[in-house]
Amino acid sequence: MPPKGACLLRERFQIWTHSLLEGRRFVIKGSLAGAAVYVAYDQGLLGSGTQGAEALKKAQTALPPAIQEWTSYIGWELPPTPKFDFSPSDSWNKGVQTVMSALSVAPTRACEYTVEGWKYVKDLVK
Repeated sequence: MPPKGACLLRERFQIWTHSLLEGRRFVIKGSLAGAAVYVAYDQGLLGSGTQGAEALKKAQTALPPAIQEWTSYIGWELPPTPKFDFSPSDSWNKGVQTVMSALSVAPTRACEYTVEGWKYVKDLVK
């Protein structure tokens, strides 16, 4: 049976190595997230809708040849990529308009629902 101090030392060493590994994992994940945000900002994805549309067009022209090269290197065969007729700026604007419309009628709807709720409670109490 090992001495009592040796067990305590081993436990502390295990805790220290575990926290060191967790710290490394946190730093690595944080670095990857930071790099992803930097690349998105650098490519214009965090800018205006037109900048995002331009970045999407660049990606649509650059990605298929790169994917084709990697699949031929690995030996996989993928179906052809679908063609999209999609405008991100139009969709973005439609989404913003929908959200703003919902927010503009929210106080009126809240009052209506409150009145209906009180009416329901009053009917239950009667």
